[in-house]
Amino acid sequence: MLIKLVLSFIFLTNQNDPYEGKWISIDDETGKEKSEITLYIEGGKLYGRIDALLLDEDKGKTCQACKGKEKGKPIVGLVIVQGLKKDGDDWVDGTILDPANGKRYSCNISIDKNKNLNVRGYLGFSLLGRTQVWRPKTNN
Repeated sequence: MLIKLVLSFIFLTNQNDPYEGKWISIDDETGKEKSEITLYIEGGKLYGRIDALLLDEDKGKTCQACKGKEKGKPIVGLVIVQGLKKDGDDWVDGTILDPANGKRYSCNISIDKNKNLNVRGYLGFSLLGRTQVWRPKTNN
């Protein structure tokens, strides 16, 4: 019985969070696939790095509007999602960087019934912001 309990605990603690993995961001104005982002957990918090820019006009861009250490850096490789904390099934109270304007916004992320991410960026109150949908990357 003790062995079953230990094995069950190991199995449950080794399961990946459904948020971890590769996601495709969808431009909320054009509906086009914009970037590939890897979400990962480090130190109990959720982070996200841009792995690829999918629109030809964006390839090779740097973050000219960014401030500090991110200014002038290639957008590919930037960690844009930072420090979200687990709250039930969602991740909350972190930040997201918009490389287009260099601004960092408060951020909450949830999974919808279709297994897409709703990424909410906002200033001050969550009601005053916008939500972008990210789809899971398929291996096609």
